[in-house]
Amino acid sequence: MDADTSRALLSRAISRVAQRDHDALKYVYRHTSAKLFGVCLRILNDREEAEDVLQDVYLTVWNRADRFDQEKASPITWLVSIARNRSIDRLRKRGGRVIADVEEAEALADGAPLASTLLEDEDDRRRLEGCIDQLDPRHAGALRTAFFEGVTYDALAQALKVPLGTMKSWIRRSLISLRGCLEA
Repeated sequence: MDADTSRALLSRAISRVAQRDHDALKYVYRHTSAKLFGVCLRILNDREEAEDVLQDVYLTVWNRADRFDQEKASPITWLVSIARNRSIDRLRKRGGRVIADVEEAEALADGAPLASTLLEDEDDRRRLEGCIDQLDPRHAGALRTAFFEGVTYDALAQALKVPLGTMKSWIRRSLISLRGCLEA
């Protein structure tokens, strides 16, 4: 899928968000959250604050999607400006100074895969979820938390009240089981 098609799909999704379509908001989030998080993080230089601001960004998108005009800006430019403004507002509240321009935000690498890649990988994702569901529920939960939420093994071990070595073993055995399931 080329950039024009991706832009058109994202524009349509934002239009559907304006009509209170939850699935459209999920689509917008999946296809833009990595880039917008990068914008927030670069401005705020604090992961937790950037996550909070990112939540505010999507709340703003939900409430103001009807204001998006694809004739005035591309969808990603509109979203980046919201992320930038929310981040600057947060930075000003804590007394910091702004160090990045919106032009720099546009140039940030977007770590998110293209929409076409996401569509192609949907079957793989379902297969992976099926394999994870076959794991012991505690191990599956730990694996999801570690890899999908970025929580450290140490933090997981403390949260589940197990030794760190046990947590590492759970994750390692789970990964081996997943590899076997996915290769079958």
